[in-house]
Amino acid sequence: MSFPVYPIWISDLAGSALMILFSFLCVRLAGKLRDQDRTNVVWLYLLSVCYVLAAFAVSRSVGHIVKRILITLDYENAWTLVRPYSGAINTVTFIFVASVTLFFGRVWKIYQQILQDKQAIQETHQQLIFMNRNLENLVAERTRELALSERKYRRIFEVSRDMLAVVRDDGTLMTLNPSGIEMLGLSSDDISSGRRLFQDFFETTDDWNFLKQTLEQMGYVADTEISMKRADNSCFSGLISGGVQDQPGENPGSHHFLVKDISYRKAMEQQILQADKLASIGQLAAGIAHEINNPLGIILGYTQLLIRSEKENSQNSEDLRIIEKHTRSCKTIVENLLSFSRRSQTKKAVSRINDVMDEVISVVRHHFELEKIGIEKEFDPRIPVIAVDEAKMKQVFMNLIMNARQAMKCGTVRIETRYDEPGHKAVVRVRDEGTGIEPRHMTRIFDPFFTTKPTGEGTGLGLSVSYGIVKDHGGEILVESEVGKGATFTVTLPVLEQTISVPAEDGAQRKSQSGS
Repeated sequence: MSFPVYPIWISDLAGSALMILFSFLCVRLAGKLRDQDRTNVVWLYLLSVCYVLAAFAVSRSVGHIVKRILITLDYENAWTLVRPYSGAINTVTFIFVASVTLFFGRVWKIYQQILQDKQAIQETHQQLIFMNRNLENLVAERTRELALSERKYRRIFEVSRDMLAVVRDDGTLMTLNPSGIEMLGLSSDDISSGRRLFQDFFETTDDWNFLKQTLEQMGYVADTEISMKRADNSCFSGLISGGVQDQPGENPGSHHFLVKDISYRKAMEQQILQADKLASIGQLAAGIAHEINNPLGIILGYTQLLIRSEKENSQNSEDLRIIEKHTRSCKTIVENLLSFSRRSQTKKAVSRINDVMDEVISVVRHHFELEKIGIEKEFDPRIPVIAVDEAKMKQVFMNLIMNARQAMKCGTVRIETRYDEPGHKAVVRVRDEGTGIEPRHMTRIFDPFFTTKPTGEGTGLGLSVSYGIVKDHGGEILVESEVGKGATFTVTLPVLEQTISVPAEDGAQRKSQSGS
């Protein structure tokens, strides 16, 4: 029993036709997906596979159709010739599908890396967009920070009370703050001109050479005491620190210096040394004075007894009177030594400093008029009362006024009183227009027995005794002098606290002038 083959042929032919149709539909759909996203490698792979499968479907279906037609027409030998070619085409199509699939694995890895790079690029792009949008704000903020920093350091540079200087390696002053300009007695034009050398303001070139050598060896110099001079050649003591500029782009080869003016501190140290020295001398002088005072009293007493027993105008009487005179001079010196050492008793009473000065001036006025030296006074009526030993303070002021007269051949002695309200002190100044005091003598003027007067014209105890009296009253005595322009002695005394708020005198300041 045999079955008919027509249904099988019809199914084979219909299946082949449908295979071709479905394969081309797949190609069409994959093409649409590919067109929607040409950057997606998956759609590219799918489209490639669909093309290969369509080729396979065409080859396979055409082979079946040709086979059935040739067999039906009884051309089996012809099919035998065609069959190898149809099989070869099918094999090639499968090889191509396998190749595309293997190649796609590698492509897929590259595609994933590309996607990661794309994402990173997109993030960077977003950051760039953000920075681009906010660049002006970022620049403005940074500019404000730089401006604030510059203003801060500029303010430190300008308001510093010490000298801040930037100096080239050859010593040329590049930058100098206002305090440095004032300290050196320069102007802003002097610095901007670039013609000023820092070493020109050193009193000796050895100091500058030492600083240069230290900077070259160590890179810095710290708290070195030097003597500097101003543009007018006046000198002052300075404490200098500095370093080498080693930051790139910031004036390479330059030096930064900080200089402190320690002239006041040095003066205070000298005053402290002077006070210690005077205190030691005072203790020594007090002991010597007490040892000498008793023998002098005995000598003076026996001399006066001998004078009484001698006839008037006799040679012995004259000799004894000479002994008496010099003995009294010695006792006066001893008393001054006791006053200098502050061993003598001080009797303080409430007084007005202006009245004390008036009494001293009234005593010396006639003598000054004879020598054609004027006295100019300017008293502050606001000075409260003070507690002083009037006799001793008159001795101090008399000494200062007479020293002023002896320093001048002509001119005017100016006497000024002033109330230092913040310090609660009475200030007395005595100025002369004399020759002044040489700098080498300034540290010795209060030393006992030191005098620049010719022999026989002074004992050298006047200022020493005055120093002791003023110190005993809790005050200070200072001196300022310039050779050829005179000297100024300043005495400060504390006022009584309970009278500070009470006016000392009524009326305006009193001014008068006498003499030639």
